[in-house]
Amino acid sequence: MERYEIQKDIGSGNFGVAKLVKDKWSGELFAVKYIERGKKIDEHVQREIMNHRSLRHPNIIRFKEVFLTPAHLAIVMEYASGGELFERICNAGRFSEDEARFFFQQLISGVSYCHSMV
Repeated sequence: MERYEIQKDIGSGNFGVAKLVKDKWSGELFAVKYIERGKKIDEHVQREIMNHRSLRHPNIIRFKEVFLTPAHLAIVMEYASGGELFERICNAGRFSEDEARFFFQQLISGVSYCHSMV
């Protein structure tokens, strides 16, 4: 963890917390998902890591690395400064047809790519 400097919390969920970090060497921002070590780290988390590391697509968050801290498994990923699409939908209430088409095309492109990797 000495390579990264925590900037702020950016989210939390059932499996852990996400923090915005800055790479001390490059100055680049990343998101790190921290999952408490223990029972939560199971075959689903292992599968997520194995699958995510092989994906290379402009509409899929890029995986960078995984490391262990004394208390957590940390998954370092590309940082998407725009936030989550779900939050944007909830806040907007509804999108214009052009805006909905733009996000839908990105989503379908990413899902199609994932299905082609099987």
